[in-house]
Amino acid sequence: MLTVRALKRLHISVSFDLRNGECIALQGPSGVGKTLLLRSIADLDPNQGTVELDGMLREAVPAPAWRRRVTYLAAEPGWWCDTVQEHFGDWDDALSLVTRLGLPAACGPWPIQRLSSGEKQRLGLVRALMLQSQVLLLDEPTSALDSTAAAAVERLISQRIAAGTSVVWSTHDDAQARRVGSRILVMRADGGIEERRP
Repeated sequence: MLTVRALKRLHISVSFDLRNGECIALQGPSGVGKTLLLRSIADLDPNQGTVELDGMLREAVPAPAWRRRVTYLAAEPGWWCDTVQEHFGDWDDALSLVTRLGLPAACGPWPIQRLSSGEKQRLGLVRALMLQSQVLLLDEPTSALDSTAAAAVERLISQRIAAGTSVVWSTHDDAQARRVGSRILVMRADGGIEERRP
């Protein structure tokens, strides 16, 4: 279980529990701090408060190891090599996920500049899923996708949740929040958070 207690970053101060195999949909207006919250849980930005995974304090785990267990996926994932397959430790292992998300198996040698925003978003998700993390922090993972591609993402993440992965899924789409989340946390302009049922 992921436990967040009095997590503070700028104007945000939140507490919640995320059970194993649960998906919380995170909502709130633009600029309210959803991305800051997810990045803080992943320990990517300075913050205060307590975050634990299965009773282990975040501070007791080296940062790279924590981020392999609690993985943040940005809405616009970063790319640092020239081709798609260079971003994967084992491209052959990634192929089944790549094709399940509607991308051709032949996209490995494609230059990154060729990719659309939606292709980058799906490949970024594949990269995150390859880590087999206990917790996924998804920041608008379908914002650049059409309805067919978004549905493929939702199906894939649903299967991971059923297998025990915990997910915090930030979305502006109310219908999506109700589909993917067993609980909905809504961030307020004052930095607080309240729970709503889907």
